[in-house]
Amino acid sequence: MTIYVVEDDLALARGMKFTLEKEGYRVETFSGCAALREAVERRQPDLLLLDWNLPDGDGLKLCGEIKAGRDIPVLMITARDMEIDQVMCLEEGADDYIAKPFSLAVLKARITALLRRSGREGEGEAALCSGAFRLDLRKMKAYREAEELDLSPTELRLLRYFLENKNQVLLKEQILARVWDENGTFVEENILPVNVRRLRRKLGEGAGENGPIKTIHGMGYLWEEK
Repeated sequence: MTIYVVEDDLALARGMKFTLEKEGYRVETFSGCAALREAVERRQPDLLLLDWNLPDGDGLKLCGEIKAGRDIPVLMITARDMEIDQVMCLEEGADDYIAKPFSLAVLKARITALLRRSGREGEGEAALCSGAFRLDLRKMKAYREAEELDLSPTELRLLRYFLENKNQVLLKEQILARVWDENGTFVEENILPVNVRRLRRKLGEGAGENGPIKTIHGMGYLWEEK
């Protein structure tokens, strides 16, 4: 399930993207009206989070434009919190409204409720995505573009941990504890580099580090999302 986030506050946009991807959504962020228009022409999202005040236009007018002839649920995000502002959002076609500042927990609850009301709850695949790679969390299957990858259960758990922690250095001890040692069972430390090599090969990286899995010498590994 794909969510488009249109928000020119880059820190807030990154926070929403990180939180929602943890929930299994595919998230794309945009900082203005023009970029969103182009994206919607290419592919319609399952949900749109749209800021009212944008650097290149009025988000509320853009909401009306997007909703015309399209069945896309829209959650307006704005610093305006007067009753008249909420009425204006709803009259322009927005399905819901959330005022800044808000907690990400409240945002997640609003999204869940909106998807339920729009009949989209449960549509699509809850997935973790990065570049060409996607991990279907319901079926526990991994894909590179449209090609399904032949990963073992351990490799799937390892891939999931990397995708849940993109662009973060993961210590060897952390990975061993999460992927192998959840039940307190002792495992050899060299099991990790062996499985990382196998995963790299199956992802199409060969034995090198041209792909997203980077070795942080003396520490662990990092999944680099560019």
